Order: sequence, then structure tokens, then C-alpha cells
Amino acid sequence: MFKQIIKITLLVFIIGGVAASCKYDKLLKSSNYKLKYNKALEFYKEEDFVKAQGLFEQLNPVLKATDRADTVLYYLAESYFKQGNYILAEHHFQQFYETFGNHDWADDAEFQSAYCNYRLSPRPALDQSYTRKAIEKFNLFITRHPDHPKVPQSHEYISELRDKLAMKAFKAARLYYEMEDYKAAVIALENCLKRYPNTSHRQDIQYMILRSKFLLASNSVPSLEEERFQETLDSYYTFTSEYPDSEYNKEIQRIYNTTQKNLQN
Repeated sequence: MFKQIIKITLLVFIIGGVAASCKYDKLLKSSNYKLKYNKALEFYKEEDFVKAQGLFEQLNPVLKATDRADTVLYYLAESYFKQGNYILAEHHFQQFYETFGNHDWADDAEFQSAYCNYRLSPRPALDQSYTRKAIEKFNLFITRHPDHPKVPQSHEYISELRDKLAMKAFKAARLYYEMEDYKAAVIALENCLKRYPNTSHRQDIQYMILRSKFLLASNSVPSLEEERFQETLDSYYTFTSEYPDSEYNKEIQRIYNTTQKNLQN
């Protein structure tokens, strides 16, 4: 008996689903744009973003020259965004603020366009085109709307994204270190620090600079040893003044002692 009830219930759900699908397909083929518009908003409010997007996509070119064009384009962008399709969402948000620059929603659309690129930004090892684009768009948003409530959030996203770029540059510089090309490692690490001075990886980068300089000096020809050990000592003082209680203290103290010994000889 219980199995029969389950079968009947499943059958009802299947029939209901098919009927709903047929009804939606019929709506897509309809030329009643007023009905489509109302149903698209209804689907959006019900969080059925796939169906809402399908209708808004059809309505977008048809209602372009009407007073509903702004609503259709904005909700189309939002429908894509809610589905996690950030590429198309970003495209339509940008289209919105470029088309309706004076609209009440234009500022939010511009922010969302930047945020879509933030969401598309991959891990540091991969290509960072979306990361750079997001930074650029957030900076433009801040410049254009300095009093907008989302400006502080934009600054946070920029810091996070720049930190990702710093990590990518840091990892690239570490490759020179691992290949024992300490001179190239020092140059790459120092450039990384100049470009991203406020990175959360600053201490690790400065430690690697110190260690690379020390190893470069230790493997130098006699005529270059003194100069390079002096540069190591300078980096030691720079590091300890900024990080007096570093986790690397034991290692850098060893570097300091060996450097002093070589300079005294």
C-alpha cells in the first residue's frame, strides 16, 4: 500500500513537471510580451532564475525602446548572476550602466560588473586577467562614486585581489631561488615588494630576500664577497626592525652570525 502511494505521488510530480514545462515552452513561443514580462518578474521573485533569464533574454531586444528596457536588462543581468554565470552577468551589468548612466540602479550595476570579475578571478597559479580587470573596475567605481556605501567593500576586494597578484609574483620569484639563481631571485623578490608593498606576504618575501642575498654572498667569488655580505647585513637590519618577533628569528640570527664572521675576516 505504502509503495503504491509513493508511486502515485511520483507520477503526480512527473505529470505536474511535464505540464509546467509545456506551459513554459508555450510562454516562450508566445507573442504576448506583456504576459512574458509579468511572468519573468514572477519567476525572478520565486527564484526560478533559469526561467526568468529565458524570458528576459527574449524581451531584451523587443523592449529596448520602451520604458521597460531598463528593468528587463537589469533583471537579465541579475538572473545570470544568480545562476553563477558571471561572464554573461558582467556583460549585461556593464551594458546597463553604459546605457542607463543616470538610472538609480546604474551605480549598483557598475559595482556588480566589477564583482563578477572578482568572482571569476582564479587561484594565483592561473592566468590573472580577471583579477586585473576586477581591480581596474573597482578602482573606477571608487573614483566615480566616492560616497557610495559599497566603496569600503570595494577597497577590501582590491586588497584581496592585489594580494593574489603578489602571491603569483612571489611564487614566480621563488622559482629562481629553487634553481639557485640567487641574484635573479633577489631582483624578482624586490620587484614584487615594490609593486605590492602592503601584501600580507610581505614578511615571507623579505625573509626570502635576506636568505637569497646571504646565499648569493656565500657562493660569490672573493672579490664580491664583502660587498654582498654587507648587503645581506643591511637586509638583516631592515628585516629585524620591521619584524622583531618573527617566526624566522632563529634562522636569520644564524645568517647574521655567519655574515658578521665573514665580514670580520
